[in-house]
Amino acid sequence: MKIISPNYILTPDKLLKNQAIAFDKTIEKIAPLDELKKLYPDAQITELQENSLIMPGLINSHVHIEFSANKTTLSYGDFMNWLYSVIENRQELVGGCDSTCMGQAIESMLESGITTFGAISSHGMDLEACASSPQNVVYFNELIGSQATMADALFADFTSRLDASKNIQREGFYPAVAIHSPYSVHPVLIKKALKIVKNEDLKLTAHFMESNAERTWLDESSGEFKEFFNKLLKQNLNVSDSAEFLEHFNTHSTLLTHAVKTNEDELNSIASSAHTIIHCPISNRLLGNGALDLEALDAKGINWVCATDGLSSNYKLDLFEEMKVALFMHHKMPLLELAKKLILSVTKNAAKALGLNTGEIKEGKAADMLVLDLEKEPNEELAIHLILHRYNISKIYINGNSAKG
Repeated sequence: MKIISPNYILTPDKLLKNQAIAFDKTIEKIAPLDELKKLYPDAQITELQENSLIMPGLINSHVHIEFSANKTTLSYGDFMNWLYSVIENRQELVGGCDSTCMGQAIESMLESGITTFGAISSHGMDLEACASSPQNVVYFNELIGSQATMADALFADFTSRLDASKNIQREGFYPAVAIHSPYSVHPVLIKKALKIVKNEDLKLTAHFMESNAERTWLDESSGEFKEFFNKLLKQNLNVSDSAEFLEHFNTHSTLLTHAVKTNEDELNSIASSAHTIIHCPISNRLLGNGALDLEALDAKGINWVCATDGLSSNYKLDLFEEMKVALFMHHKMPLLELAKKLILSVTKNAAKALGLNTGEIKEGKAADMLVLDLEKEPNEELAIHLILHRYNISKIYINGNSAKG
């Protein structure tokens, strides 16, 4: 048993003062230090410096580790230009990111306080790096392919990668499934994958309504994707519209990434199925897709979380940076209210969406914790200050084990 004694604890729903935490893999007790000393006389005690704050470890629910080699290779500003640049440079980017490259990306997330991440794996090349990382990992094996003639081969590759991830036996590693998007996965493949998801109760994610190109293609089989699919796949019609796509998931709560171009009917469907939307503000801006309407999500009671996406559409994997951009992007929302929602979106609400027993400083929850060194006593605008000032993270605990400090 270990005891850690900060000045402040952000749970993250409320701020506690002069309370200490007794923990092993999970948080056993939160009480004044003297009380914990009596309860656990043999515990190792760490008393922190003045103005120390403990908060939950951050959860990055959507990141592409395999594309971490990108820095200046891909084209930004327009979604289709970016997509063509991904296809043109895919071999160089994926081939150029070895285990060292992926390990550095994972380490950078840890240094910024990310104790859990959802890895979207297209090829399985990041499996070893994710399996050996100190963080908790929800490992989303991605299924892609819109051509029915290739369905069997694509599904065999997908199940092979999924089985490999199931063979990873370590605490905090969870195999899962990603359906790439409604425009890129044939319904036959989706149905086959969802049988596995439901039979094994796996967590599920998908990209959804990221761009205007996707919106027009799914609605009308026209627009910028018309040339793209005809040129690359000799395909002239979409494989499903958005309503048909969402119907696949109406009995299994799913994390839907981006959703910038969703319409009213789609939002109602997402709300009724209790799906979560993953918001990636920097990625949305860099690819020219606009801003997600968070107020519309809140009005419909849709859970949303903030994530970084991958380095193919971001410049760093840092949730404090992502929240800062979101704070300025959504300029019509009340500042403090938004800041508090953003903190919740990368802790408690992200844990809920991923089905993990973490994201809170609460008895019974996993001991995934950050120690931040504040400059002075926090006030009622703490959430804003945490996002703006990027305080030093002096200690990190994951499942009760020290990962830093």
